[in-house]
Amino acid sequence: MARRNNENLPISDILKEFVDANNLQTGLDKVNVRDAWTKMMGNGVNNYTTNIVLERDTLYVQLSSSVLREELSYGKEKIIKMLNESLGKDAIYKLVLR
Repeated sequence: MARRNNENLPISDILKEFVDANNLQTGLDKVNVRDAWTKMMGNGVNNYTTNIVLERDTLYVQLSSSVLREELSYGKEKIIKMLNESLGKDAIYKLVLR
């Protein structure tokens, strides 16, 4: 069996190299954004959230309540900031509520 140079590397570094080598970061960002939205917004908003899609740097959130959509539209910048902080990087620059 061949010996490898990465025997002493932490698993997090190995996984990061794998994600970078296979261009998986965009897919992981999409999943992480959904998780961050669910945790940050809570059950009240999640009950009315029907779809969450991250395309490039724009987050599209489909809501079944027009009243909630209007209410959330007032705090778009704050929502973007909180989601980016939760993700640990600036992945979202625009929020579109549908």
